[in-house]
Amino acid sequence: MYEKNGIIYSDNPTPLITVKQVYPQDNYILRLRFSNGEEKKVDISSFFNEKVFKSLQDINLFKSVYIDYGTVVWRDGTIDIAPEYLYEIGVPITS
Repeated sequence: MYEKNGIIYSDNPTPLITVKQVYPQDNYILRLRFSNGEEKKVDISSFFNEKVFKSLQDINLFKSVYIDYGTVVWRDGTIDIAPEYLYEIGVPITS
């Protein structure tokens, strides 16, 4: 049980998921390591239909990805993707 903003919840709080490492791969794949230790891969090419992500089709821009406060970003933070969403849609990587 925990309290947040004056509301009592009966379960345990969900830990915040952040990205700890990002490795851009060929074919617009991001290999990600999350704060819970899990590794997943995400195909960013499926985002290209959205206007904000179209510029990532430039492979050099795509590969300039970095992490800012646990979030995957490009272009000084003008393009970003929430770590929780990447975790949700990511495909687990098994060694």
